[in-house]
Amino acid sequence: VQLQASGGGLVQAGGSLRLSCAGSGRTVSRYDMGWFRQAPGKEREFVAAISWSGSRTYYAESVKGRFTISRDNAMNTVALQMNSLIPDDTAVYYCAGKTRGPYEYDLWGQGTQVTVSS
Repeated sequence: VQLQASGGGLVQAGGSLRLSCAGSGRTVSRYDMGWFRQAPGKEREFVAAISWSGSRTYYAESVKGRFTISRDNAMNTVALQMNSLIPDDTAVYYCAGKTRGPYEYDLWGQGTQVTVSS
């Protein structure tokens, strides 16, 4: 399956963006999905994850209460709604997938840049 992230852009602090990850080639409903981000000079970090069925979600402490991950398996997409954005959220955001269960993420899409101005 190929993953393609979109929806990034430039936004002022306090604003919102909605990222989308589209799967092609195979349905993403087979996979647990996640969002990660990498800021300049920093390591890639986990942002949020959602189980294959959508019944379980997980968030990094830094985004809890501000970001919401969701999926639409019928549309083969995963979304990340980002509200109350702060400059520290500036990064390239990547969507990723993994086989259901305790496995590493091994499907990665191209990133989308999110820039939050103060």
